[in-house]
Amino acid sequence: MNDRILTIPNLLSFVRLLLVPVFLWLVLGPERDGLALLVLMISGITDYLDGKLARKFNQASKIGAILDPVADRFYILAVVIGLSFRDIIPWWLAVILPLRDVFLFSLVPFLRTRGYSSLPVHFLGKAATASLLYAFPLLLLGDSTGTVADLANVFGWAFTVWGVALYWWGGILYAFQVRRLLTTTERVVRS
Repeated sequence: MNDRILTIPNLLSFVRLLLVPVFLWLVLGPERDGLALLVLMISGITDYLDGKLARKFNQASKIGAILDPVADRFYILAVVIGLSFRDIIPWWLAVILPLRDVFLFSLVPFLRTRGYSSLPVHFLGKAATASLLYAFPLLLLGDSTGTVADLANVFGWAFTVWGVALYWWGGILYAFQVRRLLTTTERVVRS
């Protein structure tokens, strides 16, 4: 990884972050669900492209390794807040998803005692995020009437159940990784 900041993948992640409040406004303000779905699609495409381009053009960077998951977390948080306020998903779901991130954030001080600020993203975490990023647009699309809405609702809830399960399973795996790191790595003495 390099220290470059101005890269195409970082720009895509930054654009994704800028679209988070736009999505929330579209869902909660004028309830323009079609445009909100478009913003979510753009977010999903840029999420895919930033990693692909970073690998292809050797533009992986330290800031990108932070920006990408942060953008994902903000989108998940914005979507659960927006969908909860619209009564599309229950509030307990809006609580348990960010609770996992709070749990993982509480492990960072332990990682720092061993000289780490984070752990590498693993496939399970990516699968969980992808599942949730499929689930939420489908649930938003399902907040209507008709056959398409009914199908979107069914598939949206299927992706939601899998996504939440994988999200927490990934979080528990991260916790075990931190525990293993604490028992196998010497404490870093800071001066």
